[in-house]
Amino acid sequence: MASRPIQWVNSPVLMEAMLRYEQGLLPRSMQLWVEQMFELDGSENTSGLLPSSFDASVD
Repeated sequence: MASRPIQWVNSPVLMEAMLRYEQGLLPRSMQLWVEQMFELDGSENTSGLLPSSFDASVD
């Protein structure tokens, strides 16, 4: 199946993905998706994706 370009993703989904990526809790396929979305190379230090004062309670 050919991959389709991403057209729209809501903010809470992106925030949750970023949190889990920083914590190392994503499956490999989702890690690759986050790296593609944010143009990361996978070998970078990911602890700085979100500000240290970020409140994880996104409504």
